Amino acid sequence: MDFNRLVGLRTHPSWRLLQADSAPLIISFLYQSFILTNKRSIAAETLATQLDDYLHHLRETTGENRFPRKGRDYLNDWASGEQGYLRKYYPAAGMGDEPLFDLTPSTEKVIEWINTFEQKQFVGTESRLLTVFRLLSEVARDTETDPQQRIDRLEREKAKLEQEIASLKSGHMVPHDPTRVKEKFLQAEDTARQLLSDFRQVEENFRHLDRGVRERITTASSGKGKMLDDIFSEQDAITESDQGRSFKAFWSWLMSRASQDELQTTLEKVLALPEIQSLQHDELLSRIRFRLLEAGEKVNSTCAQLVEQLRRYLDDQAWLENRRIMEIVREIEQSAVTVRQSPPPDKLFTTLSLNKPAMEMPMSRGLFRPATRPVISETPEEGEADFDTTALYTQHYVDERALLARIRFALQSRQQISLAELVKLHPVEKGLSEVVAYLHIASESDHALVHSDSSEEIIWHDAQGRQKEAVMPVVIFTR
Repeated sequence: MDFNRLVGLRTHPSWRLLQADSAPLIISFLYQSFILTNKRSIAAETLATQLDDYLHHLRETTGENRFPRKGRDYLNDWASGEQGYLRKYYPAAGMGDEPLFDLTPSTEKVIEWINTFEQKQFVGTESRLLTVFRLLSEVARDTETDPQQRIDRLEREKAKLEQEIASLKSGHMVPHDPTRVKEKFLQAEDTARQLLSDFRQVEENFRHLDRGVRERITTASSGKGKMLDDIFSEQDAITESDQGRSFKAFWSWLMSRASQDELQTTLEKVLALPEIQSLQHDELLSRIRFRLLEAGEKVNSTCAQLVEQLRRYLDDQAWLENRRIMEIVREIEQSAVTVRQSPPPDKLFTTLSLNKPAMEMPMSRGLFRPATRPVISETPEEGEADFDTTALYTQHYVDERALLARIRFALQSRQQISLAELVKLHPVEKGLSEVVAYLHIASESDHALVHSDSSEEIIWHDAQGRQKEAVMPVVIFTR
């Protein structure tokens, strides 16, 4: 952290935000809209309405002349390249056409840093020291290559556990220290809050890798096979990187039903302790499981967009037929990438010639001629099919509203439920079409997750009592 590096950091979005005249407005509003509610993204119209209400409140308390612009203008200004406090983007195809806003990692770092200005209830040093010691011990343990050293360590741990069990059997139980309980809980809360804020940085890193791959596609002059080989190698490098492997391990643990149940049981037990109830803490940990699911799903969506970009490249059927057009388009794209990296100060990027209007004479069109209906004089003879036509007349309708009512009823007594558990409570009545209807509801709902990396078995019985099975991705419905 030398002088020259700090001078260069003055153009960083975090630094610019702290220097902005309207920093109190920006930070307070974004904190209430995103951090306090743990929103990963908000629709433009919704966020603009919230900002208009917030500005109206500020004008009443601070004066009518302050903040004269509309909320949408402020949001577009904050999301512009000059500011970079928000990220404005459009959802994936089929998910709507309204733009969304999300915090940038640099803005979230500023908000979290300002949060540290508040005086804590007390600063726990013992728990942090023990955490450092435990992490170093785990590193030394996991990297130990001498089998005898590992055996000796396990024997010591075994003797310590046997001593503790004997002490408990004899009726001697050491009471817990309330100060240590509070200290460890507050440290867990800080760690959980930092974990949620790190997800935006992880997502930003994946987007950066995605942008790099797109630029390589645009500027590539090699053959299609060579380019695809490079792209898939890059994708493997992303997956096998430290960040990719860490996120994959995190997501696998989070999607485990046993891990979720253990986490929920532990949270309920800890939050019920008198020492914890006496603390002034928010509801972060009580809903940490659902917030982690939302944040992880957002990162998975970003990775899926990279895969979709590769699929589009593979499906480019007109690459050979429209070669000249593709060459012109790629020249424009290459120029766009060059201008983006080093924009010329006084040179036009490109020009477009005006198109000539097409001339069409009204009288050159032919008159309307009604279509002639063919006259069928013969009567078709009735015949008999050589197959069973009962299936053609046996139709049934799956009412998705009834399925939604089942889901809402099941979630009244729990926070979430999987599709496999739901069909046990409400057996499938209309076969595979009903199972597909559940999957359609999950894909369209904001309160459902479809984990394509894991699978579950859905079992039902048909009208003749025969057992049917379907293996499909894990579907989880939440409140």
